[in-house]
Amino acid sequence: MNKHIQIVEDDGDIRFIVEYILEDANYVVESFENATTFINRERVEDVDLIILDVMLPDGNGIDLCRNLKLSEKTVNIPVIIMSAHAGSQSVLEEACADDFINKPFDLDNFLTRVKKILN
Repeated sequence: MNKHIQIVEDDGDIRFIVEYILEDANYVVESFENATTFINRERVEDVDLIILDVMLPDGNGIDLCRNLKLSEKTVNIPVIIMSAHAGSQSVLEEACADDFINKPFDLDNFLTRVKKILN
């Protein structure tokens, strides 16, 4: 069974590229353009990885990640934070994320880091 990844990214172009790369690598991808649609998603538990942008129009990925790590249902789901603005170490500590990817990112490096977290 293929791994299920959820993405929260407000930039349509970045969301499209990330979806394409992950689907091409045989992952099942579900994407959300803002925090509200992600929070109200139907599938909460059977997810293998969540990728969050920091700056969203109606919230931020740091708060979303912290809430995921505090919830019994989602505490064990790895989270990757992506941002063009935040410093990696501070985000990892503040959000309790499993990894941080700076934007813009190398596509091969992005996929390598996703695979590393999922294995």
